[in-house]
Amino acid sequence: MRRKLKEIKVAVAGQPNSGKSTIFNLLTGGRQHVANYPGITVEKKTGTYHIQEHKVFLTDLPGTYSLTSYSLEERIARDFLLQEKPEVIVDIVDAANLERNLYLVFQLAEISIPLVIDLNMADVAKSRGFQIDTEKLSQEIGAEVVPTVGNKGRGKSKLRQTIHRAYETKKSPKKINYGEDLESILISLEQLLSKDTNLKKRFPLRWLAVKLLENDSEALRIVKKYSKNGEEILSYVEKERKKFISQYGEAPEKTLAHQRYREAEKIVGHCVKQIRTKPKTLTDRIDMVVCNRFSGLIILLGTIYAMYNLSIVQGYKITNYTWPLLAGLQKFLVLLLPPEGFAFDPLLRAMPLGVIGGVIAVLNYVPIFIILFALIAIMEDTGYLARMSFILDRVFRYFGLHGQSVLPLVLGGVYVGGCAIPGVMACRGIKDEKARLATMLVVPLMNCLAKIPLYVLLLGLFFAATKGIMMFFIGTITIIIALGVAKILSLTVLKRKESAPFILEMPPYHLPTLGGVLRRCLERLEIFVKKIITVVIVVMILVYLLINFPGLSEERKAYYNNQANQIKQSFIRKIGKDSSYAKLLAGKQLMKFIGYRNDYRAATKGIEKEEAKKVIEQKFRQRNLEFFKIVKKGKYELGGKKIKDKDAKKVHKAYKKLFNQRRELRAEKKNETIKGSFLGRIGIAMEPFTKRLGFNWQVNIALISAFAAKENAVGTIGVLYESPPTEKEERLEKRLGEKEGGWTPLHALAMILFMAMYPPCIPTLLMIRVESGSTLWMLLATLYPIILGIIFAFLAFTVGNLLGFTGLKMMVAIYVLATVFTIGVGFIKSEPKVKIKT
Repeated sequence: MRRKLKEIKVAVAGQPNSGKSTIFNLLTGGRQHVANYPGITVEKKTGTYHIQEHKVFLTDLPGTYSLTSYSLEERIARDFLLQEKPEVIVDIVDAANLERNLYLVFQLAEISIPLVIDLNMADVAKSRGFQIDTEKLSQEIGAEVVPTVGNKGRGKSKLRQTIHRAYETKKSPKKINYGEDLESILISLEQLLSKDTNLKKRFPLRWLAVKLLENDSEALRIVKKYSKNGEEILSYVEKERKKFISQYGEAPEKTLAHQRYREAEKIVGHCVKQIRTKPKTLTDRIDMVVCNRFSGLIILLGTIYAMYNLSIVQGYKITNYTWPLLAGLQKFLVLLLPPEGFAFDPLLRAMPLGVIGGVIAVLNYVPIFIILFALIAIMEDTGYLARMSFILDRVFRYFGLHGQSVLPLVLGGVYVGGCAIPGVMACRGIKDEKARLATMLVVPLMNCLAKIPLYVLLLGLFFAATKGIMMFFIGTITIIIALGVAKILSLTVLKRKESAPFILEMPPYHLPTLGGVLRRCLERLEIFVKKIITVVIVVMILVYLLINFPGLSEERKAYYNNQANQIKQSFIRKIGKDSSYAKLLAGKQLMKFIGYRNDYRAATKGIEKEEAKKVIEQKFRQRNLEFFKIVKKGKYELGGKKIKDKDAKKVHKAYKKLFNQRRELRAEKKNETIKGSFLGRIGIAMEPFTKRLGFNWQVNIALISAFAAKENAVGTIGVLYESPPTEKEERLEKRLGEKEGGWTPLHALAMILFMAMYPPCIPTLLMIRVESGSTLWMLLATLYPIILGIIFAFLAFTVGNLLGFTGLKMMVAIYVLATVFTIGVGFIKSEPKVKIKT
């Protein structure tokens, strides 16, 4: 009978980028299981291996710089150590950055669980000229130290043996000495805590005493929940904290942190020798310029402008070549639908036609997205995004944010072209709860890719000569406003939330690979296209129903059918009732001819070569010779002879009038249908108010539809301003310009600013609810952008008109106003925030 193995529970901890996952994989091999921690989305990885008579269960904790309660990862790591109580902790330490990694070592030691230090990446430390005395380091820490090179598989056997030895000996690591004054407080506090048997049984008292003195929210909660003498303990802690602050002029948590860094520096001084100095790397030399206080900011602004110019200005030029392809795709899809009616189209044609038009209008901007995604991927690969965090932390900290807010804002679209959903999800890594919530709430103000189609549409129509400048304005005005909003939030609703220090690692510069850039570019493009195919299609169907129902009354339908009959009768009279063509075009044959003519025009559009044109004409001649005579105005070739048919010419002339009359009738019918629809009534009801913002009822409808997904704004405008079926397909810019000739650049600026401030789409709102854990934050994220949008649209349109400003001049005025306001609130002092230099 096989003997049951004894189990050892081991936690694998470590700071980010220390090679923790590599060591975990090295120890466990293929015996791993990946899940999530209960109730949250952070990954939980477990694995096993056997040694002697024991089965070792390893849990890979989230990478964390400390064991505070700032971030979700820190709370998960700490809760696991306190609640699951592993027999051994293995701390993966980056040997090349020992001093920084010791900060976590000291905190783990205070939990009083046997500790093993894995000195990983020992080869990197050696290549940098560091010689580490592991025996002396072990004595200083009070825990065994094992050098490893995880990515090369070195040290696995020794590390496994050391873990087993730590389990057998049950030796606790040394605790850091925080100095006479703090130690006296901690000893007294430990004695007070030890009187409570419940606390003594559940928690390591040294750790709890240190955390209480740091005013850690989780430690305070523990005492309130588990101690019968909670009020006495918390009163003592508060009294000692006030006395310390009064005597030394700084909070105990700051002194504790400084002492950890001083101890780390002392240990490194005793245990590490640098046998040779490594010359400055290329990364170091580049950073001297890129991260410079002055040149760094200039490079940053230049990079942003270059991205706008390459993606928006040059990308827009590419759409001139892609539009004919999309228009051809649209025509092909339309051919698959039931035939159109003279005045009324069947539902199975009208609804898909609106959906196809809306989707095609948005897909027209795919070239712009491709360039944007490629540029962002290049910046990620080179390592410049980390430098952006470093540069912008100097600015962000004045507004309740810090450098870790950069990635969510970039993903959200600080460059124009992101997505708020991954931006909100990226806020998980922000340790500072106040900054995390503030960032989460302002990420939707960034220029996600869904906003770009409306920007490009309006810029191409009203700011064609200054597109690059305007896109720079749009991109930077949103971040300026977001900073101001973040500061206001941090001073008000987020005032009592916890803050945390900003910690950042600078990766070395790398040349981006073509494969890596293309892969991420296509991944993001795939997300966008999938969103169009799913959310946008569903919303376009909903928009169609809302702008077409309840529909016309029977009386009005009869009116339009009567008008249609009169137009047809007038047409027959003009060509002559006794004409052979009158019989040819009678009844349903007229609609067949209209379809034939539309197909002919689509087939011959853009064809310049005579040979190609002759092939197409031969095809249509064979399809229907009589119809062919009419579309050729009675001039055609047959059997090599040139023929002139005066009757066909007469029919063509009469048809041109029928064409115009039918177009006007359908436009009148559509306009009446939309005005009487559910959405039309809402848009018209809002118009007395929104006209002060520069919005007519059509724009109101488009903006309402954008709430589900912002791409719908352009899609809905495409439906409201679609070309009549008999006209050639024109780009949306041209159709909008023809039908809204009274619009000015101030109208466009107001719409752009309102869209820039627009509330998050429904999927983003749901993500905010999940990540924040509160419906109230989701509601706040919905309401405040609407108020901001109304304010800025009113300034752009009504105030701009009162001042007699042009669109460009008003843009500059709003830019200056927003900048002054944001700088002003940035200088308002908030509560002191503990900043730890690393």
